[in-house]
Amino acid sequence: MKKKISILGSTGSIGKNLLKIINKNKDYFKITLLSANKNYKLLLNQAKLYNVKNLVISNTDSYYKLKKFEKKFSIKVYNNFDNLKKIFKFKNDYTMSAISGLDGLKPTLNSINYTKNILIANKESIICGWNLIEKKLKKYKTNFIPIDSEHFSIWTLIDSNNKKYINKIYLTASGGPFYNYPKNKFFKITPETALKHPNWKMGKKISIDSATLMNKVFEVIEARNIFNIPLNKINILVHPQSYLHAIVKFKTGISKFLFHETSMMIPIYHALYGSMKNSIKDLDFDKLNNLNLSVVDKSKFPSVCVLDIIPKKTSLFETILVSANDELVGLFLDNKIKFNDIVKILLKIIKMKQFVKFKKIKPNKIMEILSVSNNTRKLTRSLVTNLHD
Repeated sequence: MKKKISILGSTGSIGKNLLKIINKNKDYFKITLLSANKNYKLLLNQAKLYNVKNLVISNTDSYYKLKKFEKKFSIKVYNNFDNLKKIFKFKNDYTMSAISGLDGLKPTLNSINYTKNILIANKESIICGWNLIEKKLKKYKTNFIPIDSEHFSIWTLIDSNNKKYINKIYLTASGGPFYNYPKNKFFKITPETALKHPNWKMGKKISIDSATLMNKVFEVIEARNIFNIPLNKINILVHPQSYLHAIVKFKTGISKFLFHETSMMIPIYHALYGSMKNSIKDLDFDKLNNLNLSVVDKSKFPSVCVLDIIPKKTSLFETILVSANDELVGLFLDNKIKFNDIVKILLKIIKMKQFVKFKKIKPNKIMEILSVSNNTRKLTRSLVTNLHD
């Protein structure tokens, strides 16, 4: 019997990679649902190719355009994830949550009820709403598998038996396009140069986060949440080759590490099948012999200083961090602020009195998270406008 799977964010990079894997194993999976934000043409093509009958598209204009094809292709088109009860009579075997940004939190929470395993590749949901996700995972007895390469590596290296013996966890960062770039020239960095990641092909937002190393800061917070590990036990190492993804050092004197090629296909494939039939490439001994690990230069990448401000447990403060950073990255991409301003202004915002109080407030409802996010975004844009007046 085919395994049932739904894909939230099927037109994004993670969704496309997952569909490539499914395409090679068509007899193994039946896709029950696909979703997108705006790209209704690609979503419709995916539905036709994989014979998918349920589609969710969030953008209102795209929804009405796609709705016109319902009868012709015998499909059901929805504008949100509030109708999953009508779609799923039985639990899916897998659900991939790969919608970017905080927009992915509600669909993730809604989907947990209807799947045996949820694969999450949405860092904002894990950072801002982990306690809500964890509560539903326990309630509906749903297994969680992280898909981000670093967290998948940690998940692979540890289990319930050896978790208590963890001494340190090291996540690796490539250093992005500016690892060897002179610090005194950072003020000249343009969006075009910042988007040129040396190892990965990614979207604009995550590419800029990689260039500032904020993406790695977010991954540390994710690791804290997912594995319930104190922040002071999680470190960042710069590793330009992006071959080694995580190191776990145990109190027993043993350390384990996991490496693989720079392809998201690998963690996705292993999450679904437990193993791969064929290795993509042979071991790269040149990379293994030259891992070139180093600590982060905080004067060059001050974003890592954010970790000194983050509370020990999940709070609404992380939503402020994510939302303010989102807005600042957008402003940089629009040439409204300089590259250096992203982290400079971010550090200023998260130290404001009206935001510091949120360190002690645990999110209990999704609307609390979304409200704080909206207010933070407005204040961030207002602050930048005032700085330039």
